[in-house]
Amino acid sequence: MSEHTNHTNTAQVPDAGRPSAADDDGPSKLVLFGLLLGLMLGLLDGTIVGTALPTIVGDLGGVDHLSWVVTAYLLTASLSTPVWGKLGDLYGRKGSFVWSITVFLAGSVLSGLAQDMGQLIAFRAVQGLGAGGLMVGAISIIGVMLPPSQAGRSQSMVGAMMPVALVGGPLLGGFLTDQLNWRWVFYVNVPIGALALLVIGLRLRLHTERVEARIDYAGAGLLSAAILALTLLGSWGGTAYAWSSPQILGLGVIGVGSLAWFARVERRVAEPIIPPRLFADRNFTLAQVLTFLVGAAMLGASAYLPQYMQFVRGATSTASGMLLLPLMAGMFGAQLLVGRLVAGAAGYRAYSIIGGALTTTGALALLTTGTGTPTAVTSALTLVLGTGLGLLMQCTLLITITSATPRDMGAATGTATLVRTIGSSLGVAVLGAVYASRLHSGGMPEGGTAWTPEAVRRMPDGVRDAVRTAVTDGLHGVLLGAAMLGAVAVVVAWLMREAPLRQE
Repeated sequence: MSEHTNHTNTAQVPDAGRPSAADDDGPSKLVLFGLLLGLMLGLLDGTIVGTALPTIVGDLGGVDHLSWVVTAYLLTASLSTPVWGKLGDLYGRKGSFVWSITVFLAGSVLSGLAQDMGQLIAFRAVQGLGAGGLMVGAISIIGVMLPPSQAGRSQSMVGAMMPVALVGGPLLGGFLTDQLNWRWVFYVNVPIGALALLVIGLRLRLHTERVEARIDYAGAGLLSAAILALTLLGSWGGTAYAWSSPQILGLGVIGVGSLAWFARVERRVAEPIIPPRLFADRNFTLAQVLTFLVGAAMLGASAYLPQYMQFVRGATSTASGMLLLPLMAGMFGAQLLVGRLVAGAAGYRAYSIIGGALTTTGALALLTTGTGTPTAVTSALTLVLGTGLGLLMQCTLLITITSATPRDMGAATGTATLVRTIGSSLGVAVLGAVYASRLHSGGMPEGGTAWTPEAVRRMPDGVRDAVRTAVTDGLHGVLLGAAMLGAVAVVVAWLMREAPLRQE
């Protein structure tokens, strides 16, 4: 399948990801398995760390920097995602994908060797640099091999890997933490990544034409400055500095100014990292807004629900992962369902609206949890939230792919991944700041933020109850934020226009 179907500028753009003649009948199942292994690395790392965070903080200290274990990873993934996507479009998607896996594995090993919180945050940043190319690489390669009208087929293949990453991630993270050491939540990436490299290196055949084209370094720099400023603003605002302080106002000016300058640069360069022509499609633009909201709600909730399970309900790391199975199962089931139903037909607008409504409902339902709520009830309530998030995630991916021509597949999927990662980064930062603030206002004992779940279980009843109340209050703040994000998603989805998926 050519990447240049019905495009006026095909003579100037390389076939950076066109399958070779041998692959004209479509990619082999083994190749798709290798691609999905690489995709699973990013998915696994996004879920496996959450259940280990309380133990990591207890071992390395620095609870005030807890959110940065996640934020540093998401931040560098955000910065690198559009660059990986454009490199794949210009110089070859296979090479870009292989290098991203290699960098990710290096960061994983270094994270496992970290001796303090500062080192862990730095090495997670390295890991994020590679992670930025995992999803955009896998999805863009699959996107040029399979049209959106075959979403059911591709989603069935994704479905073979999703349970391992989304459902097995928290469970595996808890098991490794309890039975071995929290460091193994990073080391486990090595054998998976090595197998993906072997399969992709030996079996994936893509026709690549290298061209002399300059990467949009000015755009990359301005985008990086904007993302960094906005992430720091979300993390420091109201905690380290007052919202009206010169530091926070300055970060706001830098962030907005960099974005405005970035938009101007992208309209002038020959090969923009994020082509403005993508946003001429109304649905593509709205899909990116939904992607941002989903990223913020998903990571915000999944990062702090394990805190409640372990500190309030007394669950082990393994058990807290199992208790999140309904959340992950809801996401998986909804994505697989939409992938099969929306194949060559319309309907994604309705699913997007329903997804936003279920996200809001699920977050509000979880607000009923307290220190004495049965664990099984809290676990079951996460199913509604997960289903809503899954519907939104799958619809936005389908809209993104069908709105882009094969020429811009890397840029389009890179933009979607970037927006979702920015949403995740800001969501964890802002909701993390809310969580930390409500911990202190909720009566957390002095020094309590440095205690591990095991230490809390050994405390006197009065101290233990104070910690449980504070953690519950902190989680409620996160859930209120997730509910508001879901409500905004309903409004955005309502503005979409129904259109059939691309057939070629």
